[in-house]
Formats: sequence, structure tokens, C-alpha cells
Amino acid sequence: MTRFYANENFHYPAVEELQKLGHDVLTMQEMGKAGKAESDKAVLAFASAENRAVLTLNRMHFIHLHQENPIHKGIIVCTFDPNFSALANRIHRAVAAFSDLSGQLIRINRPHVSSGNES
Repeated sequence: MTRFYANENFHYPAVEELQKLGHDVLTMQEMGKAGKAESDKAVLAFASAENRAVLTLNRMHFIHLHQENPIHKGIIVCTFDPNFSALANRIHRAVAAFSDLSGQLIRINRPHVSSGNES
């Protein structure tokens, strides 16, 4: 399964769901790096050095980092979804399509749910 490094803004219940699916997920909190204003560039560098893809909700900054330098071990940018199990399953399915995430930017979007009030 995939080795991930979860940025501090990535919700822990989704981390737990990914771990249940067999993924190796390390968090910034576990590394003692949360709340220390570590730059996104440093997060990506650490993840790459540890052979891990970054999991983040910080889409704009990590997309920009990928555009600046696509040499990394993978970036998975997600939209917020309070259904952490569904989010984890979308990530799981998306990364299963790749034998290697190196240089990949994968966008995981929460599905649009119609309120039924649209015309």
C-alpha cells in the first residue's frame, strides 16, 4: 500500500480510515512538527526524503509547489469532506491506479450533492 505523510491540516479520522485500508500514514503530529509553522516546501521535502506522498487540504499551495518542481514522491490534494470514510476511500481508489506516485499530483474532490432546490 501507499506511504503517506499527512500535513497538519489533514483530519486524523481520515488518517485512521486510510490506515484501516492498509496504508502507512505518518502525521506531522506524530513527528512533533505540528503547530511549528513549518513551510509547505519543508513538508514536501520531508515527505520526499521519507519516500512518502503528501496528503493535504492545502490545495493551492501544494499545487503551486508541484508546478514549481514536479520532482517529489506524490501530492494528494483534497477538498474538505466531513465523511472521513468516504474521503479515505476516494483517496484509496485514486492511488490504486498508480504503481508509483512519484511526480504525481492527484486531486480528490468531494462529490457535489444536490440540495434538490436547483432549477
